[in-house]
Amino acid sequence: MADEDEIREQMIEAFEGADYPISSPMDLVPALPDGPGTKFESGDFSMTAMELNTKTSGGDFPYDDVESFVDDVVEDLKDQGEI
Repeated sequence: MADEDEIREQMIEAFEGADYPISSPMDLVPALPDGPGTKFESGDFSMTAMELNTKTSGGDFPYDDVESFVDDVVEDLKDQGEI
């Protein structure tokens, strides 16, 4: 089973280097350590940033900070039963 807090921490670490505010998922790519292939993993959960972009609603852009963006992504993943 995936640890939501661990996934949240990994996402914050990966996305915090973006130049906020962000207006689209493409604004996040330069901040990712391995680009779109950056992986988020915990327990049986494993998803790349690219997969996140295709499997989630994409968020409610723009975002002014990393925490609000990651909160929405994690909620979306929970709603879909991914975590």
